[in-house]
Amino acid sequence: MAAPTRIGSSAATPPVADGSLKRSLTRLDLIAMGVGSIVGAGIFVTTGVAAATKAGPAIMLSFVLAGAICVLVALCYSELASMTPVSGSAYTYTRTTMGEIPAFLVGWNLLLEYAVAASAIAIGWSGLFGAALNSLFGVTLPKAITAGPGSGGVVNLPAVLIVAALVVVLVFEVKIAAVVVKTLVALTIGVLALVVVIGAPHLHAGHWSPFLPFGVHGIAAGAALAFFAYLGFDIVATSAEETRNPRRDLPWGMIGSVVIATALYVAVSAVLTGVAPYSSLNNAAPVATALAAIGAGWIGKVILVASVIALTKGLLMVCYGQTRLVFAMSRDGMVPKSLCRTNSRGAPVRLSLVIGAVVAVVAGLLNIDTVAELVNIGALFAFLIVALGVLILRRTDPDRARPFRTPLMPFVPLLAIGGCIWLATTFEALTWVRFVVWSAAGIALYLGYGRRHSITRTAPAVAIAGEPIAGGAA
Repeated sequence: MAAPTRIGSSAATPPVADGSLKRSLTRLDLIAMGVGSIVGAGIFVTTGVAAATKAGPAIMLSFVLAGAICVLVALCYSELASMTPVSGSAYTYTRTTMGEIPAFLVGWNLLLEYAVAASAIAIGWSGLFGAALNSLFGVTLPKAITAGPGSGGVVNLPAVLIVAALVVVLVFEVKIAAVVVKTLVALTIGVLALVVVIGAPHLHAGHWSPFLPFGVHGIAAGAALAFFAYLGFDIVATSAEETRNPRRDLPWGMIGSVVIATALYVAVSAVLTGVAPYSSLNNAAPVATALAAIGAGWIGKVILVASVIALTKGLLMVCYGQTRLVFAMSRDGMVPKSLCRTNSRGAPVRLSLVIGAVVAVVAGLLNIDTVAELVNIGALFAFLIVALGVLILRRTDPDRARPFRTPLMPFVPLLAIGGCIWLATTFEALTWVRFVVWSAAGIALYLGYGRRHSITRTAPAVAIAGEPIAGGAA
């Protein structure tokens, strides 16, 4: 019988072969990538809009709730990541615990999540970039090259160009992308610190009363809206195969980035709702609006530039996470295996170009309303499955080595599952319909292609990072 095929290694600097990725990311890289994914331009918008429409001043608690649920999920992620430190994140973990079909559905829904997010971010980046040019230099770009056909233009050229520029970054070694992200994260945090420092002396406790204008349900509704800002920590998990010491550093990267991002969101929310009535924050620039009310109108230009920077790093991280997810699915035969080929630097060049082209076409030709309508609960589904997978694997394979163990079993995964279900109950019925339709399309693709090309049917045995895959083909 042929020897099992091994994917990945825990060595610090393994040789890079075609179909494998180079391990070069450190703990600091992972935290920066997580913060860069979570703290995007949304922190300048979501905080105010969620306060005005969902939770009032209690939006601070909404971010704490969303962050707490993400930490619970991240603890579950960390156990599975330490056991299978390869690309694919929730898709790979589900495959090791439940088999192919649930894994394919998880990967399929995360794929839509990433694709929609990347296109929406690129369109949003184009709008902010145009606004920044106009505000700083008085330059107005023609509508023909800043909007798709559905919005009265020809092509959204800035959106296409930013995607192309970031794809260029991705086709080099991942360490280059990490350096870019760390630089942009530092700039963003600097601007957020400036917002807090300027606003703190003007806090008025009266603006925090009533603290719960929408009731306790408002906290959950605000958390559900804010939760999508936290999905970036999943991108850290997709980098497992490129992390020097994944068993040690992945938990730090995922949990650390969520904690830092939560602190930033709470601080900004406290300032916004403390310097202005929460009802006045329901607009496209709530931070600038609130600070203008206390005589700091100049900060609006700074925030505009910071938003462009934040969207740049966010788009880079979403495209990165998407390539690593498809890379893992391709290597398993779920999608064409030609996509998992890498160059001498360990970068999936072909896959990066394909995904970049798809995102660029969607962002260049569609308007943001069309893209934003594809609101997706796939990420919550993936998080729930990961938490469930920890429970299952503890029972089916209790003796397997676990370099990181989820604490307080079984309460942590059960609380993570309960939190995901609670937030999912706040979604509209149409969101569930889209989720079911997309999942059905995924099952059809699996039955038509993935099932016949899966490595579990084309290889005698498969092992991930030295550990056999549990569950088989399902």
